[in-house]
Amino acid sequence: MTGRPAVLPQAERSVLVLAHTGRSEAVSALTKVVHRFHEAGIRTLMTPDEASALSVDDRALVEECDLEGAVLGAEMVIVLGGDGTILRAAELVRGTDTTLLGVNLGHVGFLAEAEREEIVGTVTRVVAADYRVEERMTLDVQVVLDGQVVASSWAVNEVSVEKANRERMLELVVDVDGRPLSTFGADGVIAATPTGSTAYAFSAGGPVVWPEVEALLVVPISAHALFARPLVIAPTSVVGIEVLPGMGDGGVLWCDGRRTFAAPAGARVEVRRSLQTIRLARLSSGSFTDRLVAKFGLPVQGWRGPRSSEDG
Repeated sequence: MTGRPAVLPQAERSVLVLAHTGRSEAVSALTKVVHRFHEAGIRTLMTPDEASALSVDDRALVEECDLEGAVLGAEMVIVLGGDGTILRAAELVRGTDTTLLGVNLGHVGFLAEAEREEIVGTVTRVVAADYRVEERMTLDVQVVLDGQVVASSWAVNEVSVEKANRERMLELVVDVDGRPLSTFGADGVIAATPTGSTAYAFSAGGPVVWPEVEALLVVPISAHALFARPLVIAPTSVVGIEVLPGMGDGGVLWCDGRRTFAAPAGARVEVRRSLQTIRLARLSSGSFTDRLVAKFGLPVQGWRGPRSSEDG
């Protein structure tokens, strides 16, 4: 989605920092972040557990707090870690005005905006409020059984309905906007956002979708059917996934690989676009194409680019 410049707050500025402190490189990066924000006069908020990874002197530079409520007064949540840590932070910022910025200390780290070697420059940009904000769509999901909603949750990347018993497939029927599409046996089905198109849906063979495209993805997992192809549907559509009766073990619903719920035989899972979004900080002026090339190490040798009119 289109980004817009950050607006420098008039009141005292504060940031909430989350880090995967089990890694030495995360503690080193965290120390640099704490010092830079302290020098700039910006309050640094941390949980006591994560602040304990700092030295005694460095710990004195942060304000320790509980996560509940801390995010509401913060300009930004800065995450030092991989996509899992960033998804944890997304649970805090979703539906708020607080912006999320990830510094990748993991592997691909598609949700992250910066890499570990860019940490000093990243903090400098935040101090100067030199970043754009992108709003990304999220998903709402419900599990309905016998006409009753038995579970509800949400996701940034994807919702997946998967088999509970690894030894047998799930028998599923998928519908879009209340109209049946196909019945098939599979390991499961993924419903993803464009943000999640480079995550689990990508691994299952789904298309990569540019963030500016507002859409829902439906991607079968190891389906045994002639028509079981990835689908890109309208963001206003509702995806229904029903676990057919007779599937004794039923299925399992996963949201971003973090929250899980039972999807028993006879249950219906409904996925729709949420009214709540997450706000991601963007530093780079490069395109999503550049990000794909960098993150996946794609070969671009031999590319000459568009021919100018002067070339004839």
